Amino acid sequence: MDILLDSGSSLQQRDYTLIIDQSESMGIVEEGGKTRWELIQDATLALATQCEQFDPDGLTIYLFANHFTRYDKVTSTIVPKIFEENQPSGKTYLTPVLKHATDSYFMRRATGYSQLNGETIIVITAGEVMSPQGLKDVIINAANQLQRDEEMAISLIQVGDNPQVTQFFRVLDNELQQEGAKFDICDTLTLANMATISLTDVLLNAIID
Repeated sequence: MDILLDSGSSLQQRDYTLIIDQSESMGIVEEGGKTRWELIQDATLALATQCEQFDPDGLTIYLFANHFTRYDKVTSTIVPKIFEENQPSGKTYLTPVLKHATDSYFMRRATGYSQLNGETIIVITAGEVMSPQGLKDVIINAANQLQRDEEMAISLIQVGDNPQVTQFFRVLDNELQQEGAKFDICDTLTLANMATISLTDVLLNAIID
């Protein structure tokens, strides 16, 4: 199947998960007077609205910091309430939540509940990852369980301009096959990049990277 020619059905027959950083780094005020948490709410609402066109049953959303919380069947109308009920605090423990999300996919696949074209996981984060090697291992392990490279896509969206985060994301994007990953399943970009490309392209790029 040529995903570029058949992107509509590829995006529609797919599950979508958003993993959102809730750590204290998200309370930083950016240029323009909004906190990162407020900017993320705007981006999440836009992404949720876009994804609803492809996954009408709603999205899975995780908020994570020291611990994580999972929300199932989330629609765009529910997004503001989720952000109102939660505020930034804690550190950036991305590894456990990403493992939970990938394990959930493989469990659904094993029991016949996954979508035909797999899953896209979109991670929005600003803080430094607390367990970088652990995160690499989670992604490599997931990649090695896939039957085809487009079956799972992990899109990492960086908020802010922390150079250490940027460098680490480049490693996840470009170097994990050298460390044993069967497929390259990561795509990375910044929140600023999203202003220059369509949200559909964000999702498609995550699949075909």
